[in-house]
Amino acid sequence: MAFSVDIGSLRPVVYDIPVVSTQLNFSDYLGAIKVRWGIGRNHYTVVPGLYKVGEPRCESDVLVTANYKLSFDTLRKNLESINAWVLVIDTKGVNVWCAAGKGTFGTDNLVKSIKKNALENIVQHRRIIVPQLGAVGVAAHKVKEQTGFRVIFGPVQARDIRKFVNAGYKATPEMRKITFPIYERAKLIPVDFMYGKFKLLLALFILFVVSGIDNSGFLFQKMIETCSFPLINVLGAYLAGIVIAPLLLPVIPFRAFSLKGAFWGLVVIGFINMFFEVNLAERIAMVLISLSVASFVTLNFTGSSTYTSLSGVKKEMIWVIPFQIFFVAVGLILFIISKLRM
Repeated sequence: MAFSVDIGSLRPVVYDIPVVSTQLNFSDYLGAIKVRWGIGRNHYTVVPGLYKVGEPRCESDVLVTANYKLSFDTLRKNLESINAWVLVIDTKGVNVWCAAGKGTFGTDNLVKSIKKNALENIVQHRRIIVPQLGAVGVAAHKVKEQTGFRVIFGPVQARDIRKFVNAGYKATPEMRKITFPIYERAKLIPVDFMYGKFKLLLALFILFVVSGIDNSGFLFQKMIETCSFPLINVLGAYLAGIVIAPLLLPVIPFRAFSLKGAFWGLVVIGFINMFFEVNLAERIAMVLISLSVASFVTLNFTGSSTYTSLSGVKKEMIWVIPFQIFFVAVGLILFIISKLRM
């Protein structure tokens, strides 16, 4: 849609700026569900550029977001009855927070986007509202030096945009607070589950094959008869680390995610072991392997959490991953020995 912009002394310029709705449709919701399950995650994007919400004028606010469609949709659905410009930065399909850490939602990209879209010819004011979660990647003073636009860091949640603007671009302490409630953690479970599905299948296949080891070689019948104990243990440990640990993240006092996962893995494994009668070597073997699985997959959840820092995660990985590898190796050896003794 063509839109004529007249800001006084500047010559009117006509731009073809797309209009976006604040109402999400069935396709938007379906896309969100699919991407939560890791389907098309690397291509769930919108075209970078400038968009209109409502009927913005030269005095309307400019809101900045990433070109990850979930981020874009979350912003626009909270702009009902608001006239605003939305400047979408090319973050390679990564959300604002992660892109800020990776550098794609940063000063250079923001400056480039402002200039490319000739924002100075669109609005009369010289301010842009950037998500607070993007602050780590944006140097406001450099943006001002290079473009003349003043960066205002908005609230954490898009739902607070209206209150933030009406309050004169001032955020309350609650608007600056990052929360990670159970329903937000639950949204991330499908993604993490699908992310590790091939590793899980590989682990299950290896244990299935090893279950058939016998003094005389490999027996397929033995695989079928004895595989249930190791497979259920590992699957239970995986679910403990992917589902239970994230949902009950604040309940266990351990700071290290690997220990949180190990704890819930031990609870699940203990419950499973009540229903099987196996020799001691096999039982110990599966405890070691399953604890490592639960610990490892929960450790991966640090990338989705607000509870950790990059430096803290690096320190934890340095000391915990060698233990996980050692436990798996010892557990696998014990598991093989237990089969040879049967």
